Formats: sequence, structure tokens, C-alpha cells
Amino acid sequence: MDTTTRTIVVGVDGSPDATRALDWAIDEARRRDLRLLLVHGVEIGAAAASPYGTGMVLEQLEEAGQAVLDAAQAYAAEHGATVEVRMEIGSAAHALIEASRHAEMVVVGNRGHGGFMGLLLGSVSSAVVHHAHCPVVVLRPEDHKAA
Repeated sequence: MDTTTRTIVVGVDGSPDATRALDWAIDEARRRDLRLLLVHGVEIGAAAASPYGTGMVLEQLEEAGQAVLDAAQAYAAEHGATVEVRMEIGSAAHALIEASRHAEMVVVGNRGHGGFMGLLLGSVSSAVVHHAHCPVVVLRPEDHKAA
């Protein structure tokens, strides 16, 4: 796939936040005649230390990730978007940042963790905002009140 232009990268993980981001990206892609590249990062983290065998755990994580991508791809296609998907093993933030090298924009959801909790948990959306190679749209939770 030539993703050098005309692409919106969307982070998908099956969460309501990611679905809101996908909805926004679908509308934007249709308005601007862009394609979507849906990206899912399979973070193995603690699974790498599993006493049950890293291979089995990784396989389950990959299967779950592929199910998320398949559902998001079908959803976007049903809503008229031209869609491709990419699954990366490792950090979701890194996968999105790398995909941003050849995109017009990246769209991600935000779970709304801020302050101390945000520092403890880390944030895919924060990392993408700070390191992406193109503009980033972060969709905040619907119940978030403007300050």
C-alpha cells in the first residue's frame, strides 16, 4: 500500500474512546476523500514474563488484536471508508508514531486520565501528540467538561 499521502491513521483498541475516534476519522475521510489506516499495537509487556509460555500468550494477544482490527475494518467499510489495517507487536504509541510518517493526520481517543493518574498510567494519545510526524486529533471523552 502506498501510504505516502491521502491517509488518516486511526488508533483502534476496541474501546469506546477508540470507536469515537474512528467515527470522527470516517467522517473526515469521507469529507476529504482520504483513506484510513487502522493501527493496533499488541503490547506484550507483562506477558513476556508469563510462566505459561510467551508463545501461547503472544498468540492469544495477536488473535485478540486481529479481532479488534477486523471489527473496526468492517465498521469503517460499512460506513463508506476505504480502509486498510496494520497490527504491530509492541507499543501502540510507537506503532502510531511510525505510521504518522506517511499520513496527513493521526486520530486517537483519550481515556481522560490526567494529572497524577495520567503520569502513572502513561498515555498513548500524549505520546502521539508529542512525537507524531503530522497533525494529531485527540477526541476527549464525551462526558469531559471543558475547563
